[in-house]
Amino acid sequence: MAENKTMPTEASVQDFIATVPNERRRRDAETLLAIMERVTGLEPVMWGPSMIGFGSYHYKYATGREGDALATGFSPRSANLVLYGLTEAPGSAELLEKLGQHKTGAACLYINKLDDVDLGVLEQLTAMGHRHVSTTDYTFS
Repeated sequence: MAENKTMPTEASVQDFIATVPNERRRRDAETLLAIMERVTGLEPVMWGPSMIGFGSYHYKYATGREGDALATGFSPRSANLVLYGLTEAPGSAELLEKLGQHKTGAACLYINKLDDVDLGVLEQLTAMGHRHVSTTDYTFS
């Protein structure tokens, strides 16, 4: 069985953020780092070369494939900020309506810049999403 491509690494989160070429994206990454660390109470961990995660969860499919994934996190990509684990919790749809300018897709939240969203709502989504992902049984039949 193939091993997951995206796994936790020992790489430095701060070193990674320092390499983000766009200054605004780098500042936004620092802000997200502080929000997610405060809200989750967890230390950030690099997952693969470009994802910053807080906590993890285990999933298992009926096929036997299983693995671990980051519970909540983000990646400061060149096109936008991609946030993980914030869109699936019960009640998240209502909060997303209040968030501000964003897009969603495949369980990801896409934000161009943090100035486009309400940071208080983003903190609520982070808390709700992290709690949901961390307490849900991800066994699929």
